[in-house]
Amino acid sequence: MAVLFRAVHSAPQQQSAKRRAGLGAVTGLVICVVSACTTGNVFTLEPAVDVGTTTAAVPDFAPPTAPEPVVTVASISPAPATPVVPAPIAAQPVPINEPVVIAGYPHIDNPATPPVEPRIEALPTEEIDCRKELKRLRVTYTDVAPIHGSGQCGIAHPVKVSAIGSIEMKPAATLTCAMAVSFASWTRDELVPAARWRYFSGVKTIHQGSSYSCRKIAGERTLSEHGKGNALDVMSIDLTNGKEIDVRKPGLFAFRTRGFLNTVRADGCQYFTTVLGPGYNYDHRNHFHFDIKNRRNGYRACR
Repeated sequence: MAVLFRAVHSAPQQQSAKRRAGLGAVTGLVICVVSACTTGNVFTLEPAVDVGTTTAAVPDFAPPTAPEPVVTVASISPAPATPVVPAPIAAQPVPINEPVVIAGYPHIDNPATPPVEPRIEALPTEEIDCRKELKRLRVTYTDVAPIHGSGQCGIAHPVKVSAIGSIEMKPAATLTCAMAVSFASWTRDELVPAARWRYFSGVKTIHQGSSYSCRKIAGERTLSEHGKGNALDVMSIDLTNGKEIDVRKPGLFAFRTRGFLNTVRADGCQYFTTVLGPGYNYDHRNHFHFDIKNRRNGYRACR
């Protein structure tokens, strides 16, 4: 029993001793940890370092940091905006017959088309040679489109004569090339020399009353040479000295005018197959009619 009593009595004392030993171990561990993290006296609460501008934890040789620049708000200005330039677009070829879009306009324009020229058929050799003769005679003319009139009227390869040298034709006469050559030759070789001989003047203008005209001979069923472009009517002539010569039959005492008109009318028979004028009939009372009608056996009607 004594042994059992000592065992029971000593058990609480042993547990109390173990608790004290554990508490001492924990306290020692805490003191050890604290002493490892500081150089001061833990129990006296002395600080390990001076509280000042310099600490023992910062080495003395550490380079000072550069001071940060002072930025004044007023000195800050926004950077200029850089314009955005679009990348250049390579020009693309525009098809000739396609509509062209004009930049800056909201509509589409079609490309300009050249003016339509009258269709001139290929000229035969005799027509080409005839035009060379017109140029030699210094005739101002233009080729015009073929004329196709009713019936037998028309001109296959017409020309429009506006001047013979410096002599104007008013209005311009539409003729066959052959008739234009005959009239230009008569003007240069007969009319101009006669004017210089009678009036000491050149010829300025020839006023014609009819060139190509689709019609029949007055009072007949025969087609007039005007309907073929082979005839021309001369109404009056202006000289460079200002005198106007009317083809109508001159007065009784107009000797110079009568002589001039008789000369050019008679000489016309060398260039035309038909020459008609005042005195032939009423229809020709006020003009000279010249044509190159194709007559048999070289017959010429000069009246």
